[in-house]
Amino acid sequence: MRISARADYAVRAALQLTAAGKAEPVKAEALAQAQEIPHKFLEGILNDMRRGGLIVSQRGINGGYRLARAPERISIADVVRAVDGPLVSVRGVRPPELSYSGAAESLLPLWIALRANVREILEGVSLADVASGRLPSGVCSLTENPAAWTNP
Repeated sequence: MRISARADYAVRAALQLTAAGKAEPVKAEALAQAQEIPHKFLEGILNDMRRGGLIVSQRGINGGYRLARAPERISIADVVRAVDGPLVSVRGVRPPELSYSGAAESLLPLWIALRANVREILEGVSLADVASGRLPSGVCSLTENPAAWTNP
């Protein structure tokens, strides 16, 4: 699975908004600077997140962005889907819409299993989990294997 720059930037911006809390809206420029994200690129990402119902925007001199709901109720999967669409696709097609035959027939259950695992992790981790540094134990246990940290 490949995490796009859009998804990475979106999650980082959402975490920055999580850290800001509900006080004042955060300007796009401040988000971009805090996370070293190109401002123009971030604007498009923020629009996708707003359309996805994850953030709200406020216009005016005191305007900016804030989370639309509590960070405990926004999963990392929600953010990724808002900017990139489905979590797992093969050639742009969702696994249940694929079919294979012959020697490749077993690929479909493999792609479905991959999607199920990605969903389990990304849907099971909220912005609040990441912002607090307290990831679910199942996620932490996956990182305990030294092979997880190396390139094959």
